[in-house]
Amino acid sequence: MKLEKSILDVDRNLDGVMGVALVDLTDGHKYLLHANDVFPQASSIKICILAELYRQAQQGKLKLTDLYTVNAADLVPDSDIMGGLTPGVTQITLRDLATMMVAVSDNSATNVLIDRVGMDNVNAFLSAQGLRDTRLRRKMMDLKAAAEGRENVSTPNEMLNLLQSLYRGQILNKEMTDDFFKVLSTHKDSWIPRDLPDDLKIANKPGALEGVRNDSGVIFVEKRPYILCVMTIYLHRERDGEEAISNISLAAWRMFDRMARASEYGRVISPGNSSR
Repeated sequence: MKLEKSILDVDRNLDGVMGVALVDLTDGHKYLLHANDVFPQASSIKICILAELYRQAQQGKLKLTDLYTVNAADLVPDSDIMGGLTPGVTQITLRDLATMMVAVSDNSATNVLIDRVGMDNVNAFLSAQGLRDTRLRRKMMDLKAAAEGRENVSTPNEMLNLLQSLYRGQILNKEMTDDFFKVLSTHKDSWIPRDLPDDLKIANKPGALEGVRNDSGVIFVEKRPYILCVMTIYLHRERDGEEAISNISLAAWRMFDRMARASEYGRVISPGNSSR
């Protein structure tokens, strides 16, 4: 399989450690590379918080339209939107907070949602999904917790399994599933979509820490959707990790796009082409 060779070439040339999990949502075929190794998640853990938010909304424990009043005490660094709102005055919905958490990775919005859904509830949800190594252990920008080793972690395979369960409607009903992926596909600066067509729907969440670059998501190629999770650590240059994710993403998309347009005999039919 040429895609496997492409991934191995990227791995071989990366000055760092990489894990990859990929699944074809049409036939269930998986490709795994170091996929059960545990990696720090950085902001990619926000996928788990979003899933628990929607699960609680479905159960009626909260409403996505519930209002939160901005509180100056909730503000932490890297909160591009929350930091500019008016404390004590501005009110926004939980769904708005979720959109901010995904689109610009607003850390204050994320921490408010962690308080709202409960860190223990997020982890209980992950355990119920059979995810043993995926854990939310600290809020965003909690440097004391990070220094104590309380890192937010997962594996490429577990993040893939979570996204696959969500995609297949095994966690949320159709309405909630559709809205979950609508929020998760909010346009953002990230590495899986970087070299892919602008009109392609991609529901993903990247993560970045010193020496760490991750991205996990569902790529909604028409007739051939797939999930890709790439995690990198011990990076000598973080940009190399970003390029590794983008290169693997492009190679995967090229394969799935071609398969989506091909007959069972391997003939590719492009839009507008006449037969000969």
